[in-house]
Amino acid sequence: MRLEAIELHRVALPLVRPFETSFGRETERDVLLVHVRTDEGDGWGECVAGRDPFYSSEYVEGAAAVIERYLAPALFAARQPATEPATARAARNREIAPLASSVAPALAGIAGHRMAKAALEAAVLDAELRASGTSMATFFGAERSWVDCGVSVGIAPSLDDLLDEVAGYVAEGYRRIKLKIKPGWDLVPVAAVRELLGPSGLLQVDANTAYSRSDIPLLTELDAFGLLLIEQPFAEEDIASHVALAEVSATPVCLDESILDVTTALDAIERGATSIVNIKAGRMGGYLEALAVHDACRERDVPVWCGGMLESGIGRAANVALAALPGFTVPGDTSGSSRYFAEDLTEPFELGVGEHRGQLAVPTGAGTGVTVRTDLVERLSSRSVTILER
Repeated sequence: MRLEAIELHRVALPLVRPFETSFGRETERDVLLVHVRTDEGDGWGECVAGRDPFYSSEYVEGAAAVIERYLAPALFAARQPATEPATARAARNREIAPLASSVAPALAGIAGHRMAKAALEAAVLDAELRASGTSMATFFGAERSWVDCGVSVGIAPSLDDLLDEVAGYVAEGYRRIKLKIKPGWDLVPVAAVRELLGPSGLLQVDANTAYSRSDIPLLTELDAFGLLLIEQPFAEEDIASHVALAEVSATPVCLDESILDVTTALDAIERGATSIVNIKAGRMGGYLEALAVHDACRERDVPVWCGGMLESGIGRAANVALAALPGFTVPGDTSGSSRYFAEDLTEPFELGVGEHRGQLAVPTGAGTGVTVRTDLVERLSSRSVTILER
């Protein structure tokens, strides 16, 4: 397969309700799509960077610029690397998807920008798998045809608003609730939602680095609510404070922003900073690295789950396929399309009914298995760029 062109589309997708975290409040998803054209077919990827550099140092405008100026030219200029894969998984990846396997090595000379790199890799992988008639689920090694769905609940204007929102998700069948928390919005809302869900309802919290080490006594008070986990309470670089919390907390500590690849995952696990890992392919530079993190965690009996970044159906399809791997034992942020968008960029993902209530079906078609609504992409795009091989 030969890469012929890379198209970038910046699309504004309105959210059905504002989504607030400790970083700020969003009313629409600013989506950067990567569309690659090859001599054997097309593929699509989605960049998960936000509009502003709050969750991470990456942001949409910067991701588009670095792809256009640095990453795309490096990818066009690259040749298949000669080094041997380090693992059986890597060898298999290279055999089935050689072009996608070459993306990370080709872009290694550009520091950082993992989300931009991941979007390129996803688009190339989608094209390659579509051309071979292979689904992402099959390529990843998925063992389930349905995955349990959790939902991420933002910081609400009031406690009543929060409870109304959570009750709605419970009625829809979501199997796990995740609450965003921050200083001043933690113990009281968590207690109220625990009462609503009852003692057996799956509940976890996500702090998005909003706390400091001095807050450890406060955070241990969350133990009273029987949580699945507390996610990333401290800054991504502050592994030591996560270790200190894990030593005194009955609630498992989970890392998100701190986990960038296999190396950082294993370091955090070995130091006792995390006992559960949130896997986000965009944060890790691509799905191939995410697969490696899954495998490393599974070898060590460390549960993983699939985090979400308000993806459209393009990114959601790949995430659902990823979440069907055996190591994903905690329901992820793989919500239905209607949780975020009135109109999605693909056919909508809808929660199952009956025995599959609270689950999403894993796509079985080639590549991501979804059809991109190119008419909607064109209508909603504020900027589109085509990068050709020089």
